Amino acid sequence: MIFEGLNPEQRRAVDAVRGPVCILAGAGSGKTTTITRRIANQVATATFAADEILAVTFTDKAAAEMRGRLEALGVAGVTARTFHSAALAHLHWLGDAPSRILPSKALTLRRIGNSLPPPYKFRPAGDLATEVEWAKNRRLTPETYLEGLGEHEPPIPSDLMRKVFRFYEAEKAERGFIDFEDLLELAVRLFDEDEQAVAEVRERYRAFTVDEYQDVNLLQQSLLDRWLGPSDELCAVGDDYQSIYAFTGATPAYLLGLPERFPNGTVVRLEANYRSSPEVLSLANRIVPALGGAEKVLRASRDHGPEPVTRAFPTGELERAFVVEQVRELHEGGVPYEEIAVLCRTNARLADFEEPFHEARIPFQGAALLAREAARQLLKRLGQLKPTPVVAAAVRGYASDAGWVERPPDKLGEREMVRQADLGRLVKLAGEFDDGVRTTRDFIADLESRFSSTGPERKGVHLVTLHGAKGLEFEAVFVPRVEERELPIKLAKKPDEIADERRLFYVGMTRAKRHLALTWSGKPS
Repeated sequence: MIFEGLNPEQRRAVDAVRGPVCILAGAGSGKTTTITRRIANQVATATFAADEILAVTFTDKAAAEMRGRLEALGVAGVTARTFHSAALAHLHWLGDAPSRILPSKALTLRRIGNSLPPPYKFRPAGDLATEVEWAKNRRLTPETYLEGLGEHEPPIPSDLMRKVFRFYEAEKAERGFIDFEDLLELAVRLFDEDEQAVAEVRERYRAFTVDEYQDVNLLQQSLLDRWLGPSDELCAVGDDYQSIYAFTGATPAYLLGLPERFPNGTVVRLEANYRSSPEVLSLANRIVPALGGAEKVLRASRDHGPEPVTRAFPTGELERAFVVEQVRELHEGGVPYEEIAVLCRTNARLADFEEPFHEARIPFQGAALLAREAARQLLKRLGQLKPTPVVAAAVRGYASDAGWVERPPDKLGEREMVRQADLGRLVKLAGEFDDGVRTTRDFIADLESRFSSTGPERKGVHLVTLHGAKGLEFEAVFVPRVEERELPIKLAKKPDEIADERRLFYVGMTRAKRHLALTWSGKPS
């Protein structure tokens, strides 16, 4: 049962029950099946008892799926957790468990951000939170932040960001909270300072499997090193081609460095792809030489399909109209709407598709202009105003009060780019709506009828960012705006940033099972 249906590459990985093992798993290569079968084989061969194995995933959902698959194979007792969940469990077991974990950095940082001087006062708290997360994942403190920046560019001037970081840490401590990065740091310190604690965890867990190893950061690697100690019983699974979270401090360097760290280890490449047609893979494989790292050329296991579409358009409006029409044709040809996805680099670009889909009466899920904070706050204020027919001026005034500028500077974080785009779009829509008769209340009602999301309970075309699409798959995928300043995003200028964007593009293409369309209306990327 353990080896049933496996290809030779997967069998080799499953058969390697002793570490160190590095599984370089290409997109759609049956990675989860391979991991769970290997763990089951470790137990079946009595190499390790189930309760001696710790499997680390990056989401609670992935951990639950792994436990479920193992139980289906008759294996119970394996611990499958995220890094944070494992760290918390170990602190409960061996140290002083924290009682109050901050659910979100954003609320605290919003208060701090509101005290910043112009033009930084309206910087989204999410951009500041991402920067704090990046710093803490690299084990930086407010005191070491500046020297640890290197070539990294924070969302606001570095001296100001250091102050924000310091105020955040002080307010968090004053309120008696820790955040998720503190959780990992506390576990690392526990194992550094308490020999008995580290001895007990190494006695309990004899073998480790880490999924999505290309997304490990310094803090997580530091904790993993404490768990392992001198042992080499590690199975690291990942794909450096899908490393797309550098902005959080993640790096594929630990995955790519495993052969050097463990020269006698087993390296297995999973290159048989079970998701995409040969035509989709042929296009995706064309950018493999530019991705660097550990080469993996995906081989198709599915039947042939249509050739991917690559097409330029004179305007963005015509490009969007093409996508909408193609979606309609696919649906009429039998492809369910929920098996179709439009993948964009940013939420702001996804928002461009909301109105065309709504007007075409094509259901969609995701994006939703009115669900994002900038629109919610502006429309809330507009709704509190006595109805007036001076719609354009009212919306422009509120947008300016919220920090909107007609020509935002280039060096903005992604969340601020989205916020500025949303405010600008509301100003534009208000100008188009204003006829001197209809009021601000009519404007709000019009927006709600045009841009309300279909809601999670209904099925429709997925509007998803390229980051959000990782781990997903669809029968048909559209990637619009494959052009300069969009993909790669205009903020990406350094070689490593461009490399991140290239990997993101690769992730987008390899989500498609059968239909893939790449379009652009500007200078092609």
